[in-house]
This record gives sequence, structure tokens and C-alpha cells, in this order.
Amino acid sequence: MNMPGHDMDGTAGPDADVGGAVRHARHLAGRGQHGLALAWMERAARLAPGDMGVLYALAAARLGAGHGNSAARAIETVMEQGEFRAGLRLLVLARCVERAWPQAARALGRFFTRYGFDPALRVPAGLVCKYMALRGWCALDPGGVLHWGGLPAGCAPDVILDGQAWIPRQHDGQRVHLPRYWRQAHEIVVQYDGTPLLGARPDRQALCHVTGAVMLDAQGMTGWAFMPAQPDHPPELSVSDDAHGRRAPVLSRQWGAGGENGAGPTMPVWGFGMAWSDLALHGTVHIAMPGGRQLIGSPLPVRLPRARQVFPTMRRRVRTPDHIPRRAVRCRVVVPVYADRARTLACLDSVTETLARRPDAPAVEIMVVDDATPDPTLATALDTLAAAGRISLRRHDANQGYPAAVNTGLSDADGMDVVLLNSDTLVAPGWLDEMLRVAYARIDTGTVSPLSNDASILTWPDPDPVLPRSCDMDEVRQLMAASLRANGGRDVEIPTAHGFCMLIRHDCLRQTGSFRSELYGRGYGEENDFSMRARLAGWRHRAAAGVFVGHVGGVSFGAQRRALQQRNLWILNRLFPGYDALVQAHVAADPLAAARQRLSLLVWQRVACQTSGDGAVLLVTHDGAGGVARVVAGRALQWAETGRFPLVLEPAADGFMLRDGRAGGTCPVVRFAWPEQADDLTGLLRAFGLRLIEVHHHLGHGTRVRELCALLDVPYDRHVHDYAGICPRITLVGPAGRYCGEPDMAGCRACVQALGSLVGEVDVARLRRDTARELAGARRVVVPSTDVARRLVRHVPDVSCEISVLENDSPDLSLQQFAAGCADRPAPGLPPRTGRCRVVVAGGIGPDKGHGILLAAARDARARDLALEFIVVGHTSDDAPLLDTGRVFITGPYDGEDAVSLLRGARGDVGFVPSVCPETWCFTLTQLWRAGLRCVAFDLGAVSERIRTTGRGACVPPGLPVHQLNTFLLSYARAGHPVTAQSIHDVSERGPS
Repeated sequence: MNMPGHDMDGTAGPDADVGGAVRHARHLAGRGQHGLALAWMERAARLAPGDMGVLYALAAARLGAGHGNSAARAIETVMEQGEFRAGLRLLVLARCVERAWPQAARALGRFFTRYGFDPALRVPAGLVCKYMALRGWCALDPGGVLHWGGLPAGCAPDVILDGQAWIPRQHDGQRVHLPRYWRQAHEIVVQYDGTPLLGARPDRQALCHVTGAVMLDAQGMTGWAFMPAQPDHPPELSVSDDAHGRRAPVLSRQWGAGGENGAGPTMPVWGFGMAWSDLALHGTVHIAMPGGRQLIGSPLPVRLPRARQVFPTMRRRVRTPDHIPRRAVRCRVVVPVYADRARTLACLDSVTETLARRPDAPAVEIMVVDDATPDPTLATALDTLAAAGRISLRRHDANQGYPAAVNTGLSDADGMDVVLLNSDTLVAPGWLDEMLRVAYARIDTGTVSPLSNDASILTWPDPDPVLPRSCDMDEVRQLMAASLRANGGRDVEIPTAHGFCMLIRHDCLRQTGSFRSELYGRGYGEENDFSMRARLAGWRHRAAAGVFVGHVGGVSFGAQRRALQQRNLWILNRLFPGYDALVQAHVAADPLAAARQRLSLLVWQRVACQTSGDGAVLLVTHDGAGGVARVVAGRALQWAETGRFPLVLEPAADGFMLRDGRAGGTCPVVRFAWPEQADDLTGLLRAFGLRLIEVHHHLGHGTRVRELCALLDVPYDRHVHDYAGICPRITLVGPAGRYCGEPDMAGCRACVQALGSLVGEVDVARLRRDTARELAGARRVVVPSTDVARRLVRHVPDVSCEISVLENDSPDLSLQQFAAGCADRPAPGLPPRTGRCRVVVAGGIGPDKGHGILLAAARDARARDLALEFIVVGHTSDDAPLLDTGRVFITGPYDGEDAVSLLRGARGDVGFVPSVCPETWCFTLTQLWRAGLRCVAFDLGAVSERIRTTGRGACVPPGLPVHQLNTFLLSYARAGHPVTAQSIHDVSERGPS
């Protein structure tokens, strides 16, 4: 079998990107090569770890290769973002493949209940019933056909509709049409001989449900819809407006957006649209389903109010008062409620608890607007709170959406200050008083919003986090108290209020009016519309930096969220040209940075005061990944175990970034401009009782670390991980792309002149003088190998190095015994063996790590048709030419803990470390040994030193021609046998001899 770069007919191999890997995997699966197809799909998933479409395809590939357990894990991860029919079907099949019958039964029961019948599940259903000793199964499809299986031949189940038995008169032994009135039944039960079948209670609403969304754009109206239980069946929709009456839109399959609308990743939906010319000139457009229920986003306003620019210039209608008004006598907190009972009640508890402790403050009414919750237990809980006098309660008969719910709360609020509060928030003592203080501190303040863990521009500690920080009630209390202490009385102007928690001053509310629910439908953007109207009238919006409110954020509307945002942002920008630019200008200026910084510092200082132990250690490093990051993380854990607080300092654009080095550390990342905030940084470090600095790397820091060390006057250790202190290119690799041989100063200068510097300093002599001074002032100079010490002394003669190996090579153990110390099992999903000798390379392979060597070796193997192939467990700086040789497979990036498992799964004959630079350690060499692979490397650096010391491989001359290298790899691989998983297990069982 040919390696995966070329097909046997010589056509070009797959592209190196994610799409190329997916296409090639599907091509191979179509040819029945499921093992190789799985390897390529695993690669695709590693290249795009957050792509749910790729992960879904990977689940299918794993199932095709017979790996039920890993397929189930993958599809469960996909469905964490929302269940869908094809995904649940795949989960059923995966559970059956792994013979996990109880889990298969649960998944199958849910499928039949919510999605109905699927012919592909008839056989799995029979197996589930057999192994779970079930009486039989049933599934009702949305068309009213009841299917069953597992019953005695010729028998049919009993159907009970709202307590009334219906016995099928005519059936074919497998299915029957239910009477038409089944759609009106509230409860359906299917049983046989008094025993409910698997899937016995079909969910009528789920089976008939239609979901979708509609929005406006420059061309007109566009939308999508589908039936989750019958995604291949076009839903019934109607479009109506004032000019054309009711008509059916033209539906067409729309691919590629399924992951964003609930149909599932890569799943199609039914799209439709109408041009402006086909819509009425006035009024609204309604897009409805059978029964009259409207799609999310409907109705759509056809003609919008006149547009008014808000940025960079605008014409204000200045009507703000000429003096600060007296505070309103009453304040109302409006909490719209729909679902999520636990979070809603937690929110209301926090509000009632905090406001009950304000005896001298203005009267506050807590008004809950129940927007027709579908949860009867939540409705009952609200009734109980209202009966106890803890809240005022208003109810909608039908769900109208957030803007309408807010307007219900505003309808009789004239003369009141009003706080709009999401039901997924948590508030702590002092929140309302501080917001009111900010509201009445300036004449023109119209709205006030607090800081939060998840509130776009108001988010702390970072307004653009990868993932929002989660906050429980205890942490909200702590952060509220810290915010008040750090920023009490401070406010910052912001472009728009944020509706998760938004105080509107009574005079601003009277002038601006209520929310425009006729424009914004179910929600999103309505508070921004209010804010722009208030802005045009002369009001300003402010953040109360002394208030922190916890927020879950983004849980409303589920799969329709993005569509609603898109719909309403389009309207918002049409009404208020410049709105997006206004917000972006605020983001660029970031006027809240100082307030966030004060809060972050206070959080750090609180932790410093609470920390017991023997002071702290500061670990200085770069902001990249790789071996240095691994060492620093390990050192942080070691220091934490000894009772010292590990602080990690990385470079930032204008200074430093301080991180909590503890495992699961809770302190926020905080940035310090240098030298402007030098006092803040040094003061915080001293508060922790800094005892020692470990300098691991200067990359990205320039001279700032040395300046910081001088200010702190604390002992420091210098850990050397590469040659950045003596070589501006860092790795001692010259213009030829090989180890430079460490020439004289003239040779080094010529190299830097040709290639440039990677460390900022271009003067080699100055770089080495600065390094010599730093090393002379260090308490210890720590290096990982004898080879590093020798090279360093060559250029800094007076340095005294302490050798501290980064891992224990256990040179007294054989390779087999060393590998037996790791219990990781071989990972599935690597390319099957082909009959060739297989060379395994590990890690990230860039130019200095031997990309050029590997490419030349693969091309030579192809040109001479050698029985030789390569697998890179990791990634490279340029995958495409390697893959194109047809002799290389590249797994893609992996998590460090998976390394040995993947290397064992590669089933190689020999390991290869192709680095052309003198490595200072090489963690991947250890991983290859742990996988049981003897290793070949160039006679260079710590790698060759370790191979010679342990005897676990062979070294070749650095300048060895590639054809001789390949010949050696072939002969070396054939001369011995790889350490198999079984032999490792045998040694592990009996222990080292």
C-alpha cells in the first residue's frame, strides 16, 4: 500500500490544510481504506481542534474504523453545543459497536422519542432489545407512522392517546398509520402486553417542531428553517405582508451553516429569501409556521425610522438638565424571566438579599416579568415569591421576547430610576447604591452599567477573553467588595449601556422612551438602540467601575442567537450610522483599562495577604510554547509544592505580563507598562515576599528583566535553555542552514548581517558582554547538560555552570526497561503499516529542527524507491512539500500528555531526531525512548551526549549526505527489532533485571 501523499496512479496527494485532509480521508474511506482514512481525519481534527464539523467527521471516521468508544467521545463533545438527529444516531451506532448496551439503550430511547424512526437503527434497536432484555422498541415518525420491532411475528403494540387505547386494525407487522388526531394528543404511550416499549413516549412537540430564523440585509429578507426530526423534509412556511397577503417562500438546500443554527455541523438547512422589490413598502413581514407560530426574528420591519449618524459626528438634540436633579424617590429593578429555573432563582435571591439591607436608601421594588415561561416549577416558584411580598410579578400570556418584557416593567415607571437586570446575573451588597451614586454624580449621565466577568466592553479582567471567567456567588461578593474598594466613586464614559445590568436615570427614561420591541423582536441590540437615542438627545452612558455583577452571558435563544444578533445589528447600524465605529473607537482607546488594572491588583494583593508559606519565586520567561514553557511550568509546580508562591513573568508589548503560576491559579493575568508602572509591579512582588528570581529567557523582554532585577535587589538564578545569550540567531545555525561551527567574531557578524537577529541585539560582542555581566551576577547558572556548559564557557570563560538535567535518563536501564516505566497504550488512528521501514520523528519540526533534512530524505526515498517512510508525530513549519513526497505522514499538533501514546501508535522501527542545531536537551528524544524506539541523531549537542551515555541509539556525522543517511536508517532499522507494546508490558510486569 502506498503512503498517503500519492495514490498508486501517481496523481497529486492531498492538500496540507484541514480541508485537504478531510477530502483525502473521505476519498480513502470511499475506497474502503478505513484505517488510513481515520489517520487523515485525526490529522484534520488536530489541525482544527475547535471545528465541530471536523470533529463530527472524525467521529464518523472512527466509527467506520470500528473504534466505537472514541467515536462516542467525539460525538458527545460535538453535541455539548446542541443535540442533533445525525449526531444522536451516530452515538447510538458507536455505543452498539463498543457493545455498551445500557448507554446504547438510553441514546436510542431518546432518538426514538424526539426524532422518530430511522431505518439505519432498526438492526441496532433489535440488538439493544436482545442484550438489554427489553420487550421491543417503537418509533413514531412526524408523518404519523408508528414503527416497531422485537415483538412476536404478526403482533402490533397497543397505542394509548391521552389515556384512550387505540388498537391497530390493519398493519404489516412493522408499522401502522396512527389516526389523524394523534397530533392533538398531549400524551402518547406505546406498549405491548402492558409493558412500555423502548421509545414508548413519543414527544409530539419535538417530532413536529420547526426551528429557524429570519433577518434583513441589503438585498431584502433572508432566512433558514428546518425540522430537527425530519431535516431532509422541507418545512411548511408562509410569508405575509400588507401588500401581497400570504404566500409560500421558495425553499432550497443551504449547506455549511448547520453548526450555527442547531441542525448540526455540516448539516444542511432549508434557506429562503425575498428581494426588497417583492416585499411591501410599509408595515411588517411575518414568516410563520403551521399553527401561526413565527420564526425567530419575525415580524420584520419593512421601513425603518430615519437614520441618524452617531459617530464620528452627530447632531445632538441637547435637552439634558442644567443641574443634577434630585434623586428619584423610588427605584424599580426589572428582571425579565423565561427559563433556566436554577439561575433565575439564584439571581432573584441575590437581588432580594442585597436590597433588604438598605434601611435608609430609597424604596426599591423588584419587578419580575414572566415572559410566559414553559417551566411550571419556575412559574410556581415566582408565585411563591410574589405571595411572600419579595417581588412584584407580571405575566405575559405568550412569549413576546426581552424588549417587550422590559417595556412591561417600564410601562408605569415614570419618575422612577429603573435597573434592567438579566435573570442570569448575580449581585452583591453595595451594587445598587454605587450605581445610583454614579448616576447622580454628573448632570448628563443617562445610564450606568457595571463591570462583569462577561459583558463585552465591560468585561474584567480582559474585555476580549478566550473564555469568560466563571463566577459563583462567593466570588461575586469578593469581587464586588474589591471593586468598591479599588474604584468606588469612579466612572468611565462608554459608548453604550449593556443590557445585562443597566440603570436608567428617571429623567433620561422620560425623555428617551421605552425599548422599540417592534424593531428588535425577541431581543439583542434593543439597549444599544435606546443608548443611541439617548446619546442623540445629549445623554451620556457611564460604567460604574466600583460595581461588579456576575453574569453567565449568551445563554438565551440557543442556536438562533447568531441569527438574532445579525438581524438586529443590521437594523441598529442602518438606524445609527457610525455605531460600530463608535464602539471600535472605544475598544481601541480602552478607557476602562486603568479601572480593570486597579481591581486586578487588589485581587492579587488580597491573595498575597492570604498566602502562607516561604515567600514567592518569580519565573521570567518568553511568551511562546515549547521546551522552555514546559520547564517553567514544571518549576512552578515544584516551587508550589515547597510552599513558595510561583509567579510567572512574560513579555507584553509595552512591559510585562504577570501570571499566577499555581495549578488552577485564580489570580487574573495583569499587565504592567514599563517603566511607567514599575512601582506597581515591584510593590506587588514585594507584597508576596519575593525570595528568588529564576530567569529562564529574555526573548521579548529586551533589557527590561535586567532593569527589574536591579530594582528588586533579589538573588536570581539564570537557567540556560538555548544560546540566545551568545548567538543572535539563538540556535547556532548559520546561513547554510546547518550548525555554524561557532566561528570567530567576524564569522558571527557576517551571519547576523546576512540573517538578522532574533533577540533584538545585532552586536554580537555587546550581546556576549551583557550575558557575561548577567551570569557573573547570578547566584547560580543552571544548564541542562555538559555539552551546554562546554559551549557556554567557550564564549563566557569565567562562568561557573551547575549541570541540572531536565529528566532522568536512567542510563543503567535498557531501552526496554526504560520504556516499561510508561504505561501509555498505543493510540489508534495512525496510518497502518505498509511493509516499509518506518522512521518516526517527534515534535515541532522547523528549519533548525531538521525540516530540510527530513524533506531531502523523503524525496530521496521516493526517487530511489526505498522501502522507507516517515511519520512525524507533531507538526512542521511547512507540511505541504513533505506530504507531497508520498513518504511522509504528519499527525498535526498534539497535547503533551498524548505524545508517548501517539508515538507507540505509529508502530515505528526507529526514531529519528533530525535537528541540525546543538540541542540543549530535547524532550522529544525522551518521548521516543518512552515509546520504545531506538533513535538516530546527528553527532551534535545534548542529543548525541545522551544517546552515547544510554546506548539507546546511534549518532551520524552532521554533514552526512542524505542518500547515506537513508541507507543508514534502513540498515539500522532492519538490524534490530522495535520494542513492542507487548515486550514493554512484559518488562513492566517483572521489573528491571
